[in-house]
Amino acid sequence: MVEVRYFAAIADAVGKSTEHLDLPAEATVSDLRHTLSATYGPNLDPMLKVCAFLIGDELTRDASAVLTERVDVLPPFAGG
Repeated sequence: MVEVRYFAAIADAVGKSTEHLDLPAEATVSDLRHTLSATYGPNLDPMLKVCAFLIGDELTRDASAVLTERVDVLPPFAGG
């Protein structure tokens, strides 16, 4: 089970700020993207391609990165 937290535009797109997904052990960012696309539709794909994923203390866009118990999905932020 992975807790997925959504922020900003991605939270608006999925209609929630958090959820728990039943993903297999050793699931990757690619697996998460696929699950989210299957759940929320392919219109989410363009946003997922530009999102970063906070896994533990590491911010990544690497599709092969293995998920931890909690993952934050972060779209690009404007401003500084």
